[in-house]
Amino acid sequence: MNGLTHFNEAGQAHMVDVGDKQATHRVAIAAGTIQMLPATLEKICQGNHKKGDVLGIARIAGIMAAKKTADLIPLCHPLALTRVDVELTPQTEPPSVYCQVTVETRGQTGVEMEALTAVQITLLTIYDMCKAVDKGMIMENIHLLHKSGGKSGEWNHT
Repeated sequence: MNGLTHFNEAGQAHMVDVGDKQATHRVAIAAGTIQMLPATLEKICQGNHKKGDVLGIARIAGIMAAKKTADLIPLCHPLALTRVDVELTPQTEPPSVYCQVTVETRGQTGVEMEALTAVQITLLTIYDMCKAVDKGMIMENIHLLHKSGGKSGEWNHT
């Protein structure tokens, strides 16, 4: 079916069999941004938000999300992740927090979904913690930056 691997010959959804694939070192890097009001960013950066350390809690949520991706996305394989790194960078123009997540494993399938899921949940956690003061925050530009490992090799966003 046009190269879509999650469908069998009959067009039914199925989990891809990766049993015969070689285990390789696999890396995926994904990123995204959440824009907000300047006052919201100031609260986050000063650490005086009444709910606590927004970026610290969001970072932990992202790590947990990467580890739980197979529970959230039906056809993802459960993976033994060897590294999840969530970097959060406040930016003043426009007022926002940039999130970049790196996920690694040594296995038979890639970690792109884990990296993308971690970015989404990290940004959603920031939204959840700050929605009382800024309901208009916008999560945007969530995308894969890099993947390497496996038969398809290296890919970089251009």
